[in-house]
Amino acid sequence: MAHTRISANLPPDIDPTKAPIAFGKRAIPKLNEELQSPELLTQQRALMALCDLVHDPENLYQAIEVGFLDSLKTLLLHHDSTVRQKTTEILCIMATHSVGRQGLIQNGVISALTELLDDPVDICRKNTHQIFEMMAKLPEGAAGMLHADLIPFLVFKLRTESDGIQELILDTLSNCLHLEASEALATGAIAVLKEKLTHSSVAIRSKAARVLLEIGTHPEGKMVVCEDVIPVLVSLLEDTDPEVQASAAGALMFATVRPQGRFSALGAGAIPPLLKLVAEETSKARLNAIKSLTMLAELPEGRKTLLDHTDTFQQCLNDPCEAVERAAKIAISVIKWKPF
Repeated sequence: MAHTRISANLPPDIDPTKAPIAFGKRAIPKLNEELQSPELLTQQRALMALCDLVHDPENLYQAIEVGFLDSLKTLLLHHDSTVRQKTTEILCIMATHSVGRQGLIQNGVISALTELLDDPVDICRKNTHQIFEMMAKLPEGAAGMLHADLIPFLVFKLRTESDGIQELILDTLSNCLHLEASEALATGAIAVLKEKLTHSSVAIRSKAARVLLEIGTHPEGKMVVCEDVIPVLVSLLEDTDPEVQASAAGALMFATVRPQGRFSALGAGAIPPLLKLVAEETSKARLNAIKSLTMLAELPEGRKTLLDHTDTFQQCLNDPCEAVERAAKIAISVIKWKPF
């Protein structure tokens, strides 16, 4: 005889770690209410469910509209590490969308995230730096970090964080310092970056040179780079990694705009490795190397040395890259210049 039996097990499509999602437009507001619950388990389950929903831009837009970001900002300071981790994970997902990035900027989330730079949980700090790295790609995001006085903290963290997080910090600094470098210079960024130029990680060496390149675009940055870093940059021109070579050549290109930088680069023996990069047709550093050598040709000693290597620049006149061809023409004219 048949009997009606109800299983004690949950249906296979029910995840007990996530909060049940309400139907339709009520889903997001309901989760927002649960985030503010005094019960830890309710908050955790709501965050788990929200992690799935915010991948959809429509849900993300609604979440911002109903004030989710205020709730998330509060949870960044929660005593429970799981809550902090899932909160930063949600903000990471939001930062991948344009509407999410704008929401983070407008709701002051950048300033709130600075509280997590010393979080004892590695993944919370990593998520935080991933958010900063994505936000810094926007001019408004980079400006927001400068206004939040975040740069000194990032420079300090370069000394203590793991390699993976250091890479994120260097990417963030590169975009922020493109706008303003004075705060970084005041906090001793050059000394820290100089150490990173000799790091065992190729990525860190390359990114550190890239940050120095951005610093060198500012007048005050050129002066400091000329004083402290040029010999190390010259040594990186012979690095095994093309990205490191290109970034180092770019940083030298800006540093040699100043007479002091030209003398320092010449004294450090920059001409031979720069010529080698110019001769390599596949070199990513080729354009930067040509421009750096053009600067060195402004010095009598540099011009005298380069007069014996004009053939190297002549080969660049047929380069498919118009910028390289134009830079080579300028270099040849500077090298062959004679006083009247």
